[in-house]
Amino acid sequence: MLVLARKLNESIVIGGRIIVKVLRINSGAVKLGIQAPPDLPVYREEVVGVSRTSKPGAARAAQARAPAGAARRGTPPSAGPASAPSTLDQE
Repeated sequence: MLVLARKLNESIVIGGRIIVKVLRINSGAVKLGIQAPPDLPVYREEVVGVSRTSKPGAARAAQARAPAGAARRGTPPSAGPASAPSTLDQE
């Protein structure tokens, strides 16, 4: 695992196609912005874990329970198509 330190508004580039930027730093969380091509799905780890270990549709239910403003794009392959397109938070 590569470990990097970034400050507020600093970014890293992955594979020349993905940019991860530190948008906000709070006491208990770091808010990241991710720019990736539309053909490259981006998931939160806990959503992917739910789709692998649970019955079909569980990942959609987990996404529906996500806090307002939580970044979601796409649906894990085992969970089927997303019900509505979503976007990342714009800061």
